[in-house]
Amino acid sequence: MPVDEDPQLKQWCEECLMPHEGMLRAWLRSRFDREQEIDDIVQEAYLRVLKARKKTDINSPKAFLFATARNVALGKVRKRVARGEFSLGDLDALDILDETESVTEEVARSEELEFLTRAVQSLPTRCRQIVTLRKIYGMSQKDIARELGISEKTVEAQNAIGMKKITTYFRKVRKGMGE
Repeated sequence: MPVDEDPQLKQWCEECLMPHEGMLRAWLRSRFDREQEIDDIVQEAYLRVLKARKKTDINSPKAFLFATARNVALGKVRKRVARGEFSLGDLDALDILDETESVTEEVARSEELEFLTRAVQSLPTRCRQIVTLRKIYGMSQKDIARELGISEKTVEAQNAIGMKKITTYFRKVRKGMGE
């Protein structure tokens, strides 16, 4: 399905999906060893999301992209298990599907993530990208610099600025809560 044939779909892809590719690849790298496998998962996820977009509106493109990539990854793992290339015990190492948390832990974690998300979203765009890639997805400064086409010094400076602003955000919220 060539995206170039549909200018609106191409624009939607460029605006709503592609900005998240770095984070998606970082997430996949933390679970898969082979870069070729990651490329295949990303490409298949894009195709599935674009196919779905042709049929219906997608309210949260980033979440839809990540969920689709996760499903593609799970499908690949299932095929490898079926071919005997992978044992079921190895699935735990991938951490693609983790259902071990209790409901209470999951709710608490969800609230903490929501709080952190608001703090990160309060950052300027470039700063937010760098903090997210560095602190949440664990990418190295060198990889972030290469991914974003900026210098490592810029990554270092923007990360420091971002962390200071997040700390200030947390302090303001705590004061507002009476702590």
